[in-house]
Amino acid sequence: MALVIAIGIDPGTAACGFGVVRLEEGTLALVDAGVVRTPASASEPQRLRQLHEAIGQLLAEHRPDRIAVERLFFQRNVQTAMVVGQARGIALLAASEWNVPIDEPTPNEVKKAVCGNGAADKQQVSAMVQRLLGIRLDGVPDDATDALAIAIGCAFRAAAEPRAVVG
Repeated sequence: MALVIAIGIDPGTAACGFGVVRLEEGTLALVDAGVVRTPASASEPQRLRQLHEAIGQLLAEHRPDRIAVERLFFQRNVQTAMVVGQARGIALLAASEWNVPIDEPTPNEVKKAVCGNGAADKQQVSAMVQRLLGIRLDGVPDDATDALAIAIGCAFRAAAEPRAVVG
């Protein structure tokens, strides 16, 4: 099995979670994780530009084989849905600029990939992320934990796809 570097993005304008994992020979490892935060005092266009720059820096630093940006599945609050949708668009644009293959899983697809159950709760997802990566996530923001789950599902998907045979 080839090496796969995957980035997961849990989109948001105020707080955008990211997680980077490496999958090699069936073993997952944490590479990087965190939250990109933009100041509430900044205008919306400024916040989106800052988010675009930060995601571009992540792509330049980690050179992923694939990126996954969580798809907006359902949102009760229309205002929140619009903000998340804008952040998703920025992440998709950055990935496209770097010519990185993009996955767009729903939250239920992420939960199923990590936990085997699309209805898993946040505690179950966090526990599986910790188990799969062999780490503790004490004090890690939920946005980063969610992004790691997204990255893990992305890495599994990339590893499962048939590779082109050269020669």
